[in-house]
Amino acid sequence: MMFMRRLILAAIACLMATGIFAQDYRTGVGLRGGYVSGVTVKHFIDQPTAIEGIFSFGIWGINATGLYEIHARAFDVQGLNWFYGFGGHIGQWNDDYPLLDGRGQFAVIGLDAIIGLEYAIQEIPFTLSADWKPTLNFWGYPGFIGFGGALSIRYVF
Repeated sequence: MMFMRRLILAAIACLMATGIFAQDYRTGVGLRGGYVSGVTVKHFIDQPTAIEGIFSFGIWGINATGLYEIHARAFDVQGLNWFYGFGGHIGQWNDDYPLLDGRGQFAVIGLDAIIGLEYAIQEIPFTLSADWKPTLNFWGYPGFIGFGGALSIRYVF
């Protein structure tokens, strides 16, 4: 476990050393599909930083997440960028969420982290991204939820 943490930190340091990139778009709107799916909006506020809003929904309830992200070119490939960030969420969950086991309906509040790769398709105005977004709930259903990975596709302008 300690080896994996060191390996991840070393990879992040190497990627950061490649420098910050000029993003390939200003705003993107699209769909996020994974264990928890929904819609996503990402907007760059300056060269390397963006804010992202995710509205997730399903039979288990609804969730709104806001993230602050930092982007950098990945592997010196045009259009391929890695990103990491943090933020928070608030939601309303119910019994249909797999972890709850009949606890009823209640609100949740917590923190989120995100790390991923995003590719801006040069020929058409779309991006594809894959990320991992673990969650730490403080209220409602306290604890760590680590299976927040997803794939997203966004129309960019």
